[in-house]
Formats: sequence, C-alpha cells, structure tokens
Amino acid sequence: MNTAHANTTIERAWSVLEAVPDPEIPVVSIRELGILRDVRHGADGVLEVVITPTYSGCPAMSQIAEDIAQAIDGAELGAHRIETVLAPAWTTDWITDEAREKLRRYGIAPPAGACGNANVPAEKPIRFVPRKREVVACPHCGSTHTETLAQFGSTACKALYRCIDCREPFDYFKPY
Repeated sequence: MNTAHANTTIERAWSVLEAVPDPEIPVVSIRELGILRDVRHGADGVLEVVITPTYSGCPAMSQIAEDIAQAIDGAELGAHRIETVLAPAWTTDWITDEAREKLRRYGIAPPAGACGNANVPAEKPIRFVPRKREVVACPHCGSTHTETLAQFGSTACKALYRCIDCREPFDYFKPY
C-alpha cells in the first residue's frame, strides 16, 4: 500500500470513527471520551483501531468494538482489527473540552479538575485522613450546593448526586 493511500485511509477512519457514539452516553463520541486512542496500519498493512476502556471491566467495550467494526465496514475501509490496550490506563483527562460541555448539557456533571500530574512521585504515602470534598456543580442549574447520594450511579464510572437548590438528581462522571 502506498503511503498517500495509507494516510488517506487513516484520515477517513478517524473521520468515520468520530461519529461512533459511546453506547452509554450517546451525546459524546468514543473519540471525544478518549476511548479511541489510535488508528494506524499494522506491520501487515491491516488497519488497526486502538481503544482503551474507561475502566478494565467496562461492559460497553464489546458494544464499542461492534460499533467500530460496523463503521469501518460501512465506510468500506477494508480489513481491520480492533486492539484493546489497558496501559496507559484511561483517565478522565482524555475527555475533550467539547465532550465535557456535551455531558453537562446532557445532565451529567463532567469530572472536576485534572487527574494526570507529571510531578507525582513514584511512591505515594498512604494517609488515613478524609479527602477534601470535591465541588461538583449541578449540570441543570450550576449550583455547587450538591450532595452525594451514592458512589455509583447509572454506571460504575459515575456517582449519583443531587442538587440541594433545584432538587434534581444527576450523574457525576468521577475523575480518575
């Protein structure tokens, strides 16, 4: 395969996969969530799509792989394979700013702050003190007067919160 054709195929694949929604949060794509990590050609010339689950036991990964295969087949991009990689582990830092806004409009509070830090020491001491409470803004009214109802919401990667001001419950996409 010549280089120009290979690059065009990869560009088309990225474009096609941009439209593949997350099966649990259909207002954002797998690319916007950072699940779609890479599109490349393998040593054998086969198109490879690299994905990373939001957590290692994510039940949506088989559906995501099916949706990717259907999109690639529909675009007639040829032979392909889907590779799931667990390292580096997915982090909410990979969610795009546009996706964070889409989550908010959908009624899910996006993760607050950043998780990744290049200055984290190799060893972290264990401290038995309560963590500082995260300020989670209500995606409906914007109030930060919210409370945790459950550590797990509609999926394991979200917590269930409620706004004390507008009384609406909402999911919070936990940062990790």
